[in-house]
This record gives sequence, C-alpha cells and structure tokens, in this order.
Amino acid sequence: MLEHIPDKNELNRMSQAELKTLCKDIRAFILKTVSKKGGHLASNLGVVELTVALLSVFDHTKDKIIFDVGHQSYTWKIMTGRKDDFATLREYGGLSGFPKRYESEYDAFDTGHSSTSISAGIGYVKARELKKEDYHVVALIGDGSMTGGEAYEALNNASRLSSNLIIILNDNDMSISENVGGLNRYLTSIRTGKKYNKAKDDVKGTLSNIPGIGQRLISGISDLKDSVKEMVVPGGMYFENIGITYLGPVDGHNVRQLKKILNKAKNLDRAVLIHVITKKGKGYKPAEDHPDAFHGVDAFDLKTGLPLAPKKVSWSDVFGAWITENAGKDENLCAITAAMGDNVGLTDFRKEYPDRYFDVGIAEQHAVTFAAGMAAGGLHPVVCIFSSFLQRSYDQIIHDVCMQDLPVIFCIDRAGIVGKDGETHQGAFDLAYLRPIPNLCIMAPKDGSEFVKMLDFARDYHHPIAIRYPRGEAPESGVTDKPLVYGKAEVLQEGKQAAVLAVGDMTCTALKAACLLKEKGLEITVVNMRFVKPLDTDLLERLAADHQVILTLENGVVNGGFGESIAAFYKTDHPDISVIQAGIPDCFVPHGNPEELKKILGLSAESVAEKILSLVQP
Repeated sequence: MLEHIPDKNELNRMSQAELKTLCKDIRAFILKTVSKKGGHLASNLGVVELTVALLSVFDHTKDKIIFDVGHQSYTWKIMTGRKDDFATLREYGGLSGFPKRYESEYDAFDTGHSSTSISAGIGYVKARELKKEDYHVVALIGDGSMTGGEAYEALNNASRLSSNLIIILNDNDMSISENVGGLNRYLTSIRTGKKYNKAKDDVKGTLSNIPGIGQRLISGISDLKDSVKEMVVPGGMYFENIGITYLGPVDGHNVRQLKKILNKAKNLDRAVLIHVITKKGKGYKPAEDHPDAFHGVDAFDLKTGLPLAPKKVSWSDVFGAWITENAGKDENLCAITAAMGDNVGLTDFRKEYPDRYFDVGIAEQHAVTFAAGMAAGGLHPVVCIFSSFLQRSYDQIIHDVCMQDLPVIFCIDRAGIVGKDGETHQGAFDLAYLRPIPNLCIMAPKDGSEFVKMLDFARDYHHPIAIRYPRGEAPESGVTDKPLVYGKAEVLQEGKQAAVLAVGDMTCTALKAACLLKEKGLEITVVNMRFVKPLDTDLLERLAADHQVILTLENGVVNGGFGESIAAFYKTDHPDISVIQAGIPDCFVPHGNPEELKKILGLSAESVAEKILSLVQP
C-alpha cells in the first residue's frame, strides 16, 4: 500500500481493514530500513497508528504537529513525501532521524532532545492568535519526556490558554530505560484501574448478550463508557485540576478510536490532553520484549533481532565495569543517571547495588543538585550523563556543585562527535562550557586503560571532577601509560619544530598523523594532555624552547575550547609561537558516519598531517 502514499481524503475513505494493512506495511518498511541502517526502532513502531490517525484528522500542509524528542517521527517522514529518500536515513546528506525544518516544510519544529514540545506548541498557539491565522497545533509527548521539568512548566502555562492546543500523551510505560517516579505510577493507575476495567468488561458482557443489537450498542456507548470511567477512576484529575481538559485513555493502536477522540479534541477552545496507550516496539516481537534494547539500534538481523556486527568493549562498558567493582570496596559510591542507565553502562551496577542506583528520569538539573546534596551528606556520587544532555544542568553544575566545591564525579559519555543522531546529540560543547568553571578539574582519557586510571584518580579526588569520553569502542592505543599525576600531561613522542597537543580520543589520531609525517621526514612531538584543566604549564614552557608550531587537537568546538586556553597561554608569554587550533568549527555538526564527519571537519590524521606540513618543512 506504500507504493502510493494516501493523502488525508484517501485515509478517511479507507476501511478499518485497509488501515490495518497500511499500518502493517509501514511497520515492515521501517523494519527493513532500520535493520540495515540502524536508528530508533521501538519508539517508531509504537506510533504507527497514532501517526496515521493524525494525518487523517489534521492537514499536514498547514497544521503544526510537534514531536517531542522526535525519535518517533519515521512514519511521519514516510507519509509526508520522504519515503523514496528513506534509504538515506541518518547518512551524511540524507534524511535526519529527527524532525528538521530545513528538511521538510511539514516538520513544524526541530527536535532531538526531550520535554520541549508543549512549550513550542504554546508558542505556536500565541503566534496563531496574534497573527490571526487558522491552523491546529498538536504536541506529541511521551510519558518518558513527561519526567522532564520543562514539560511541567509548559503545562502550567498551557492551563491559561483560551484557544485550542492538543497535547497527546503517548503512554508506553517507557522512556529509553524503564520509566520511574510518581507520574509513571499515576499513569499506571489510570491505565490499569481495576474498577474501571471491571466496569467496562461487565457492561460489554451484558450488552453483548442482547440478541441482534448487542454489538451495535457496544460500538455506540463511548460516551457512556467515558462517564462510567470518570465515576470509578479519577483518571486525568491531575490535568483537570490544573486547567487542562483530559480525554482518555484511548487505545493507541486503534485508528478509528484515535480519529474520533482527535476530532473531539480539535473542537475545544482550550488546552486538551489526550492520554494514548501504545506499546513500544509494536509488531516486532524482539522489540516488544526488549523495548529498551531496541530503542536505538545498529544494523541487525531482522529474523533474529541480533546485531550484525560483533559487540566491542565500549567506553560505557569500561565505566560500568569500574563502578560495579569499586562499589564493592566503597559503600559511599553511588550512581545517578537521567533515564539512561543501560546506555551509560550501569546495567550490572543497578542489579548488584539497587540501593545506590538512582535513575531520576529525564531531569538533568535535578540529577546534578541531587548529587550535590548526596555529596554534602557524605556520599560519593557519580553523575553519568551524555555530553549534550548535561547542557541542561549547567546552572546546577556551577551553583550547586562547583561553588560549594563538592566531590561529585561527572562521567560525561558521548563527548565529541557521536555521528548519526546529528546536531542535537553531538557532544561538541562540554569542554567549552565546563572549562571556565572554578574548582572543576577536567580530564579526558586516550584509551580504555587510561580511563580506568582516571576513574581511580577521580574516586580519590575530593573536589568536583569531570571525565569526558566518546561514544563507541574504547581502543587500546598500544602506548604504555605513564603514572597519572594531577595536572600533568603525557609526552608520547619527542620531536622538534612542531607539537600536537591532543585531548582524549584525539590522541590516537595525533599518533597516526605523526606516523604519516615521519614518512615525510618530519618527526613531531605528540602530547596526550590528560588534563584540560588545570593545564600542564611546565610542559608548555618546555615546548616553547624548540617548537615553532603548536597544534591543538580536540573532539569539541574550537570556540571556548581547549585550544583557546593554549593559544591564550602562548600569546601572553611566547607570542612568536604559532598556535593552530583543530577542532569543531563554528557550526552545528549534521548527522553522518563519525569518521566521515571528522574528515570533513579536518579532524582526521591526514588532515592534521597536512596542516602541519603547510607550516613546517621537513
């Protein structure tokens, strides 16, 4: 049925059976593509019927459908003119895995991070009112995203609206990891209310026994069912009490029911929340059984669900093994994550030390201040958050941790270029936003072995400390580690004329560049900085004696990054030395293969060697 994408009118003429077939075909199309390319799978399989219903009720050419996070937008892309390009999903120059306004006029708002859709929706509503325009606004937010504080700030604001805003709460009992907290318990009570379900079943059973008209009566009593539900289940009272009309819960895999409730909601002159129950991973048993494992996947075997490439030891694995082992030695060691426990390597820790594992939901601000309180109370918390997500907690890092000089360890996963998830997920800014903060020590390991040494150092360091490391395999550089000393770099290769000062994973790139230059007759100095803050100023002074060019190499933005601190040092004390900064330029890095992106950005070994040869002759 996807050979021809049906428009709104065609969707509304389809029978229930035809709609089921269409949804089945969409799922098969998504599965076929994602099994080859990787991507967000379980979340997309869960919203196929919901997206088809939205396209049936709303006019996608003018109405504004806003996806929270956006990792559930594949059906939307397929049905709004991008099916033929779907094979380019997450490739450089191809389709993004998230909604992008530059990609399609039908994507109302760029997303990729959590809990923003209701705020953006209110903004659209106010723009509609002030410009006297006519369109509907729908914010589709998952129950996982409802653990984020911005969603509640927006709900508070939405309650004051006097014109229509539709909020769809996609409740699948999951974010990426299993949902936590009071809202999850509240939604579960609505979803599984025994009195309501029993009353509904009793009414259905009685009516179905009426000869001739029983089934017709069942299909025609939705209003009565809603009334019965409200009598026996206080479902939605939280939303009603703050001034938002609550509708539901409704089966998120029944297009007919969804269309009916969406049409009801669009005629209200206020904010309305529709509670939709879906199953993450719907239609593909491995994803239904393990929705967390199939949230974001690499290429896999469609028959078995197993990954095609063998699993390698990742940086997250190294961290997870370290904290699990060390928790057995230190009863004060605790782990805090923001809905990313499995992704950051805490699966085993959670099983062995459940009392010291804290998943706070998508609430990074709370996570950091929570850690500060723990540290003030005598515990030793480790905050494990992706680089781009940690940005949400910047104020708390400054005020609640570093200003009080509390011993919190920040393990910053997915630092630098992460690749196929694109702009919103590239961990490009952590060095730039952390470097100016007083009392904060910042480290970056070159390989897995050094990472363990840095974690050991952080465990015994009684002040705020951050360790940043990239996504993917934790390599072994083959270089023997020198002892780790506070604030001191590691010289890996001695040379003259030019030196490369590398941060973290870029050290391996620097060593490869040095090999290329040696073939050209030029031997350079290669330094693994280890510490971004404080700098090894003694080494910097020593390099000034016999080096004309210093090239800094970092997997992060140049503006405000490590290289700027080196340039400032030499400008003040050694203005005759040329400092070249290699890093991410002043741009947002799009999606694509990480190695391809590094080459484009001038961060490959070949690019580094070329830059040095342009300045220093063998």
